[in-house]
Amino acid sequence: MGEATWRDRRVLVTGAAGLLGSSLTRELLDLEAEVVVVLRDRVAWSDLFRSDAADRCAVTWADITDIEAMTRIVNEFECTSVFHLAAQTIVGVAVRDPVSTFESNVRGTWTVLEAARRSGGVEGVVVTSSDKAYGRHTDLPYVEAYSLDGAEVYEAAKVATEAVCRPYAVSYGSKIGIARCGNLFGPGDLNWSRLVPGTIRSALRGEAPVIRSDGTPVRDYVYVKDAAAGLMALWEAIADARLPSGDAVNLSREEPITVLQMVERVLQASERSDLEPVVLGGATDEIPEQLLSSAKAHDALGWRPAWELDDALAETVAWYRQYLGA
Repeated sequence: MGEATWRDRRVLVTGAAGLLGSSLTRELLDLEAEVVVVLRDRVAWSDLFRSDAADRCAVTWADITDIEAMTRIVNEFECTSVFHLAAQTIVGVAVRDPVSTFESNVRGTWTVLEAARRSGGVEGVVVTSSDKAYGRHTDLPYVEAYSLDGAEVYEAAKVATEAVCRPYAVSYGSKIGIARCGNLFGPGDLNWSRLVPGTIRSALRGEAPVIRSDGTPVRDYVYVKDAAAGLMALWEAIADARLPSGDAVNLSREEPITVLQMVERVLQASERSDLEPVVLGGATDEIPEQLLSSAKAHDALGWRPAWELDDALAETVAWYRQYLGA
């Protein structure tokens, strides 16, 4: 497989208005895929609409928990590939409304998988999970064989998302791949509570960025374009049986960095190293270190990040300069 895999292929993307979804959609369009997106709301500030991507797609409107709507979309558009990215992705929102989070992340997943199963023509489904599904482990980095011990609402929703995939792979033979991504960043992320976009906005406004923790938690970050390439490589590996159905892979840069160090790199990219971060030290329940091994993705998918961190941050800052008119 390769670039020719996607030419003229009918691909369904849920969650296409999100950070990863909009990036993946643009990549697929550039590879000449015929992309069908499922949206619940029209988010005008999403990069899907700010760019010309939405105009190049078949845009459908449905709640992903609606089995009849999802079955109709997959069947009538004759989709052969599915990328299921729609989910509640903000930890704070998940805590405030656990019911809608479980509905979206868990019920939404089995609905998409069932719609794909019913159609009979889907050759593979990629479902996005998160490094947060691992919960707390002292042996680092996390590898895919580790238990999924996520206990908070957002983490548990990701664990349940993956649990739903297993019976579809085992009982029905559905070809399913699961992607556990590190902390995503890149153009189009307008969830300002996240570290990278929040820091960039503060920097471009000449304001000191605020760090909720003490700045010491260590995290993996992955550029959204690299993650999108990883999802496509995962789909290909599942579709041609290089990976067993139901398998999960980690996608990260494998270059762990503290929160404070990441803020400093963002300030450099924003040409505002003169700004001193305000460290609140309030998020005391943060997991100290979350690191992913991407060795499996390297070996099984042939995937490696193509972007150096500083280059990715420079492109990201340039996008926000234009967006914010700064």
